[in-house]
Amino acid sequence: MHLFSIQRLLGLMLMVFSASLLPPVVVSWIYQDGEMPVFLIGAAAVFLLGLLSWVPVNRYREELRVRDGFLVVVMFWVVLGLVGALPLALASKPDLTVTDAVFESLSGLTTTGATVITGLDDLPASILFYRQQLQWMGGMGIIVLAVAIMPMLGVGGMQLYRAETPGPLKDAKLTPRITETAKALWYIYLGLTIVCATCYWLAGMSAFDAIGHSFSTIAIGGFSTHDLSIGYFQSTTIELVAMVFMLLAGMNFALHFVAWRSFSLRPYFQDSEVKAYLGVAAVVTTITVYYLYYTDTYIFFSDALHAGLFQAVSIGTTTGFTTADYFTWPGFLPVLLLFASFIGGCAGSTGGGMKVIRFVLLIKQGRREIMRLVHPNAQIPVKVGQKPMPDRVVQAVWGFFAAYVFSFIIIMLFVMATGLDQVTAFSAVAACMNNLGPGLGGVGANYVDVNDTAKWALGFAMLLGRLEIFTLLILFSRSFWRN
Repeated sequence: MHLFSIQRLLGLMLMVFSASLLPPVVVSWIYQDGEMPVFLIGAAAVFLLGLLSWVPVNRYREELRVRDGFLVVVMFWVVLGLVGALPLALASKPDLTVTDAVFESLSGLTTTGATVITGLDDLPASILFYRQQLQWMGGMGIIVLAVAIMPMLGVGGMQLYRAETPGPLKDAKLTPRITETAKALWYIYLGLTIVCATCYWLAGMSAFDAIGHSFSTIAIGGFSTHDLSIGYFQSTTIELVAMVFMLLAGMNFALHFVAWRSFSLRPYFQDSEVKAYLGVAAVVTTITVYYLYYTDTYIFFSDALHAGLFQAVSIGTTTGFTTADYFTWPGFLPVLLLFASFIGGCAGSTGGGMKVIRFVLLIKQGRREIMRLVHPNAQIPVKVGQKPMPDRVVQAVWGFFAAYVFSFIIIMLFVMATGLDQVTAFSAVAACMNNLGPGLGGVGANYVDVNDTAKWALGFAMLLGRLEIFTLLILFSRSFWRN
């Protein structure tokens, strides 16, 4: 383990992250909201912390191994969640405890969208902008950004990319050089953000709201600058814009790159995961709309279609925007939508959940086992898009599923032991591990009433979900720390 090189990397990346606290300074100056010192102090403190970490070990430049990459990624996300809470803890409004500030910071960076803040409409503009910016930075992954813009790190880069990038098929590179791959993903990410912000602005949002909501839409984060979320705007056009970009952000960004490079939509139509992703969204939407209409939750079918379509897309992609209190809907609908978030977005997207490709492989593997009962000696490959999947991939998916379920149960039992009721505990853990945000019961609207112990446990669940379980759990294995 190259601990000195790891410390050097963390110091460098903290110094780079300190620059992200400067845009809110500009926002504070424009709106004269009085919070400029908070971000200046935060930027100086984070930069100093990074400098103190970097200076003693700046001469160590050993090539990192994959194992080192896992440690860098986990440590950076944890440290970033802590230092990112500094402006929120120092700000006069909202008045947050350290626990709440860290929870909000982790929720933003992991694009979970669970919030402990109420009265968003009355908050300083710089604080609102900072929350949205945290989600945008966390969306594609700050580590991938570091690989793209910091070749001077002196590492191969692939170690960090493999450790941070979500999805079971993440070893494929779009370009021969990993730095070019990371840059390509960020160009697509930035391009979608700009287009999304422009569309929001043309649809009627102010420039401030358009930029802020484009950050959380493309990151599939769900933070808003208003308590009523997207529902604040009372605009069908804005909701349509949000749905389109939520669906796009939930697709594999590598697929966007291939489609852009080939100037063709064919890659989308040929991708099996996208077909399954849209198919699941269509099924959940259809059930939601018709059940809302059948139970007279909405008298007119157009209203049921309006509310059901938006919430099905928002919850299914793990974005978490709301136009209605879905957790109060009748029957099984709230649980159905919550279960849809377990599937989440495509591998290589900014979406949470277990990812569509894993869901597809689990079903196909289950079908293969049923067929083997009938034909014990048959060789039945698991195929995705007519391409046989290696057994190693299928086994990894089953291993991920087992680790996910085990982690979910342990965290849920722990959260229940802190005093949360069953519905609240189950949905809170699901919403945090799936990086969704809004849950059911006591966490349907926000997480204000959750006790501090449970908030730390849920923060851990957010990191588990964002780092795809294994990246974090591997640090708890003995073999990881053996030479």
